[in-house]
Amino acid sequence: MNEQKTEEQNSGVELEFDLVDPPHKVWRALSIPEFRERWLPKQALADPDAIAVTPGQEVRYRLRDDSPPFLESTVTFTITPNATGGTCLRIVHDLTDGRLDRMARAAANSNSPLLMLAA
Repeated sequence: MNEQKTEEQNSGVELEFDLVDPPHKVWRALSIPEFRERWLPKQALADPDAIAVTPGQEVRYRLRDDSPPFLESTVTFTITPNATGGTCLRIVHDLTDGRLDRMARAAANSNSPLLMLAA
């Protein structure tokens, strides 16, 4: 397994790996719950079922942090055959929790005066 690329995005991380195993074997590890449980425990999943599946190519799951504030995210696994008979595995992990927008707007050190709103 070789890590080829890591990109930070605004709300997530993108990784690519070249694996020696063929795509059908990697697909089984991603899509069959008994195999997936070995490396992605069900406690990390917000929902044990996939959000979206393109058989043999892509699967997407909702994840939830195990510590407060229990933010939710999505992780997408995409597999494609590579030139050596193995698999190119692309993982895109995006923070999708709507609470992130509210947290980003309310900076604790905004240096602006505190204003009270009248009812």
